[in-house]
Amino acid sequence: MSDRGRIVVIEDDPAIARLVEMYLQRDGFEVAVAGDGRAGLEAVRDPATVLAIVDLGLPGGLDGIEVCRRIRSAGDLPLMILSARRAEDDRVDGLEVGADDYVTKPFSPRELIARIHALLRRSPDRPPADALVDIGTLMVDPGRHEVRVDGRPVPLTPREYELIAFLARHRGQALSRDRILDGAWGPGWYGDDRTVDVHVRQLRAKLGDALPLTTVRG
Repeated sequence: MSDRGRIVVIEDDPAIARLVEMYLQRDGFEVAVAGDGRAGLEAVRDPATVLAIVDLGLPGGLDGIEVCRRIRSAGDLPLMILSARRAEDDRVDGLEVGADDYVTKPFSPRELIARIHALLRRSPDRPPADALVDIGTLMVDPGRHEVRVDGRPVPLTPREYELIAFLARHRGQALSRDRILDGAWGPGWYGDDRTVDVHVRQLRAKLGDALPLTTVRG
């Protein structure tokens, strides 16, 4: 794995995807290429991902605007749109759904790399994917995929672990059910958002007072 991190390129034009991939790899990044929105949403879930580059005109019924919206609802991953659409309305739409930068095609590869570096410099530092999260007597250990209370492991289902890990990474924030579903279940998950309530009740039953979780109504 590259020490610069992993960039996901969501682009359906193989020639453009290969060009971007080549320059990113030359600059020391690990690169994953996805040819449609659903594959891209799956690829960005890798915790090593530091940035996503998204084309707007994607095939398969999930366009780049919706991909950006879902990525942004799941967290603060830096987002760049790379598109042939040059109209002001398209640029505004892209930025309003959470993109951090908008680059139009045709583009200069050197300028693209410079913009990526600038975007990553502006992004807040995030802890490594395997960093321990210590909240009082509760500890989330991504390296072991384990939660401990007072040093003792607590048996959790995989879904319960993903939920507590997501909440721990976003501690101090008020999170909607939809954002929790996207972040812990994945952007491609479909179902009743009340499943969050069920799993929160299960976590409270297993972790007791060690879980410093407050429900904000409304």
